[in-house]
Amino acid sequence: MRRQSQRAWNPSGFIAGSAAAHLAAGAVLLARPAIWPWALGLLVADHLALTAAGLCPKSRLLGPNLTRLPAAAAARGGVAITIDDGPDPQVTPRVLTILRERGACATFFCIGERLELHCDLAREIHAQGHAIENHSYRHRHSFSLLGPRAIAADIGRAQDCVAALTGTAPRWFRPPAGLRNVFLEPVLARLQLHLASWTRRGFDTVNADANTVLRRLTTELRGGDILLLHDGNAARRRGGAAAILEVLPRLLDTIGERRLQPMTLRAALE
Repeated sequence: MRRQSQRAWNPSGFIAGSAAAHLAAGAVLLARPAIWPWALGLLVADHLALTAAGLCPKSRLLGPNLTRLPAAAAARGGVAITIDDGPDPQVTPRVLTILRERGACATFFCIGERLELHCDLAREIHAQGHAIENHSYRHRHSFSLLGPRAIAADIGRAQDCVAALTGTAPRWFRPPAGLRNVFLEPVLARLQLHLASWTRRGFDTVNADANTVLRRLTTELRGGDILLLHDGNAARRRGGAAAILEVLPRLLDTIGERRLQPMTLRAALE
């Protein structure tokens, strides 16, 4: 059920420069083998730069990366609440209730194998008007170390999973922890996916204090922001409640007070 048409992969200037560095190093080795340490140093510096770019979730050095909504959506006061790592049967239904009671919509970046385990919950997310996007199939911590074939297999499997459950293929991909490598963008282009990061995150996987999480999300909050929370892998308070369950109602109150409007990433770009 994947889309058949393909968008072109256009290497960024940073990637083109990296390729040029490799060619230059090869030319140096052929022309003057005696100065191989300089060529090796150039390659090491290039790979360090590529690695650093992949470790920065908001970086655009490796390719296009959505960190804010388009200007038109921002002008309408649109903000995107994105929710990662689910679905979680203990948390996601309560998140859906909060959103439904407030008349708000969100974008769920879901893990493929969790969708397969909780098919009914996946269909419920979709039925309530929220968007389900691709957050990889297995959510491996080593995702950014995978080669192009493994990346394509993992993302493609998640893509097929979402399409089979909802009838709609994801348009957006967010890598685990936002970390990636040079092989990701060509794969996304083949699968007709686009990389989406965030404007600000609450760090609610490591901090269950609702006040702190909310402050991180709402300080200087304005139209066009993409906000990141988690229903899966969420930090828990002493009573066992996931941080998002306390943060989300207060976040929606703040959004309303500032006359902003929650919207999915898809709606913001249409």
